[in-house]
Amino acid sequence: MALEWSKERVVVTGGAGFLGGFVLEELRRRGAREIFVPRSREYDLVDMGAVRRLYADARPTIVLHLAARVGGIGANRANPGKFFYDNLMMGVQLIEVGRQVGLKKLVALGTICAYPKFCPVPFKEEDLWSGYPEETNAPYGLAKKMLLVQSEAYRQQYGFNSIVLFPVNLYGPNDNFDLETSHVIPALIRKCVAARERGDKTITAWGDGSPTREFLHARDAAAGIVAAAERYEKSEPVNLGAGREVKIGDLVALVARLCGFQGEIAWDTSKPNGQPRRMLDTERALREFGWKARIELEEGLAETVAWFEAHRGEFK
Repeated sequence: MALEWSKERVVVTGGAGFLGGFVLEELRRRGAREIFVPRSREYDLVDMGAVRRLYADARPTIVLHLAARVGGIGANRANPGKFFYDNLMMGVQLIEVGRQVGLKKLVALGTICAYPKFCPVPFKEEDLWSGYPEETNAPYGLAKKMLLVQSEAYRQQYGFNSIVLFPVNLYGPNDNFDLETSHVIPALIRKCVAARERGDKTITAWGDGSPTREFLHARDAAAGIVAAAERYEKSEPVNLGAGREVKIGDLVALVARLCGFQGEIAWDTSKPNGQPRRMLDTERALREFGWKARIELEEGLAETVAWFEAHRGEFK
């Protein structure tokens, strides 16, 4: 299905968020003119009535579903029920009403948290069902994985065109830097900058530094999402990742250096490490729609640190 973005009406749920800003930028770069970004105060996507109203108001031909109730390990542990219910209902209802109104295509984002806790590295899409996710984020991960089941079932029964992409941990400028709900990179940047400004001798990081993670710049992710919307027409899952893993201990040292923090790093081993290793196999994305990550980790981190430093006064 060839897409001419200038002729499509595009709804981007979560378009006002971190990743959404980069997706809007990419859509406009490719010629999209009619883009509707629903705000949660006007359209609570957990409510079926609001989802129906969104479709009636925006009359989209394409929906990019980026919205999620999400956070780091702490937020996942504090809100397992809410994260499961809200994420499940948002996606399920957007797909169901999209089917009912004859939507041309829906692109949904899954999460790397859907993969089994002990999964061969690099994670291949066919491994998604080979075990239970890491416990601290399983409710969120499983809710997102149900969209894959729905996508495959609806394509089989109704011929509904939807795809589900599974991105790795994202980072970049304009990320969430709230220490209560942020992911590892923005939390580390904020912690290191604050420690430098106070003249602290030590910062404390969760776990023991041994797990590995993979990080994808949100600008790269946005390019992958839009490319998949243009060119991918199957309900088999597709990973979006950088294809490189980094040990958390090495990541903390790199962020500290880029932030100018020169003190010691202490590890709080009473806090959970999370999944032992994470890195995605990204060959399917390259093969199916020609996408590959471009931004190197240190380059992207330096850009993100610079953005945070420039907007430091906005964060209390």
